[in-house]
Amino acid sequence: MKKVRITVLKTTLDKELAAEYGAEGLKACPMLREGQVFYADYAKPEGFCDEAWKAIYQYVFALAHGAGKDTFYYGDWIRVPGVAICSCNDGLRPVIFKLEQTDTESEIDYQPVR
Repeated sequence: MKKVRITVLKTTLDKELAAEYGAEGLKACPMLREGQVFYADYAKPEGFCDEAWKAIYQYVFALAHGAGKDTFYYGDWIRVPGVAICSCNDGLRPVIFKLEQTDTESEIDYQPVR
């Protein structure tokens, strides 16, 4: 299994939907910043938003296990093998991520509980 680089490409706010449904003063997500980089494989990276992780972990898992040209998102969705562009589930202020395969091997960095 390889590490996957997660880059925060964009934090957004749908002003029209936020005006109709959002709390007063709602702004783009404060949890993550554009340009932040995380590395992941089997587990959520430290400091990463729980809800965003729930939305993207299946793509991270697939890329960590070698998904590339033979996957569902290459060709008709993404033109670069080993890359996925995903977003979190926040419909008013989604955060957009770029996920990239790396050549860095994953290592368990914790002691399993038995």
